[in-house]
Amino acid sequence: MISPDVELVSGTPAYGAGGDPAVLVIGVGNLLMGDEGVGIHILRALEREGICQGARLLDGGTGGINLLECIALAPAVVMIDATRDGKPAGTITELQPDCVADLPRGLSAHDFGLRDLFAAAALLGQFPEIHLFTVSVETVQPMCLDLSPSVGAAVPAVVHGVQSLAYRLAVGSQARA
Repeated sequence: MISPDVELVSGTPAYGAGGDPAVLVIGVGNLLMGDEGVGIHILRALEREGICQGARLLDGGTGGINLLECIALAPAVVMIDATRDGKPAGTITELQPDCVADLPRGLSAHDFGLRDLFAAAALLGQFPEIHLFTVSVETVQPMCLDLSPSVGAAVPAVVHGVQSLAYRLAVGSQARA
């Protein structure tokens, strides 16, 4: 549970000092592919519930390399995505990859784009602190806007985890400034 002193901001994204977010939260996925869109469903839940001061929400869709400028400017990135990792649908994994090679294989259909995105940031010397929340999916259903019951049940826990992590990262960023 988020501590009572956490100020959640809904609606317009909150920015840290100088107008730059300390934490960029990116939901990725394709809403038209059922469970593959879980990252966007979670992002929308965060928009409704709010996120702490110093964090910005971004719908990354299937943007891949088009997100390079956004992540290159952020000190910390929290990315939310579906993964086909062989685990039961709805399994939540949180990790902090230190380099591109540490990114998990089996990210959803845009795996190639995400790996390239972070590789390009590293080549530019702008590899941010990355935190990744994945939700395991078993099937992708084209032309379906709904999540399966197992994947949908994971949404509240990921929302809470992202809110808590974004708060810790934003507070840490303020302490370093």
